[in-house]
Amino acid sequence: MEKQLYTVIIYSENLAGVLNQVTAEFTRRQMNIETLNVSSSSIEGVHRYTVSLWSEEEVIKKVVKRLEKKIDVLRASYYTEDEIFVQEVALYKISTPKLLANKHISKIIRHNNARVIEINTTYTVVELTGKTETIIKLYKEFVAEGCVLQFVKSGHIAVTRDVVEHLTEQLFDEDALRTATK
Repeated sequence: MEKQLYTVIIYSENLAGVLNQVTAEFTRRQMNIETLNVSSSSIEGVHRYTVSLWSEEEVIKKVVKRLEKKIDVLRASYYTEDEIFVQEVALYKISTPKLLANKHISKIIRHNNARVIEINTTYTVVELTGKTETIIKLYKEFVAEGCVLQFVKSGHIAVTRDVVEHLTEQLFDEDALRTATK
């Protein structure tokens, strides 16, 4: 079987230790996490973990099933690249003196639709949102110009191509069931 890039989206209650439980499931199978993003979700008190990694489908299915059995996990699903919209955010701290001395660096920023978010006499901070390849391409262009002071990028942030958030439906159905049985 061939490995492909999967994105696993996990919802849990906002409790200490859940992140460790989640990452332990991947570590147990010696799966290397490519990116990890944890944030609050659209549901109050629920956190969302977005994990990207290379795997075979059979293995990722097993991991997701095990994750869903955890008491603090509300829902876990896996997706291929064509089933979700994925973006990353990157910040580049570049040298302001080099930026001012080399007009080509300004053209690189504009050509990549990046945005200057801070500028002072020492450094300039540039932001870019996009696919991993686009972010790395801009980084390499800055490196070629010798102007990079710092670079950081986020993990994947993703939304599914589904119309609705399935967790919201699940919680609504569970609430309706509890209300009906009272």
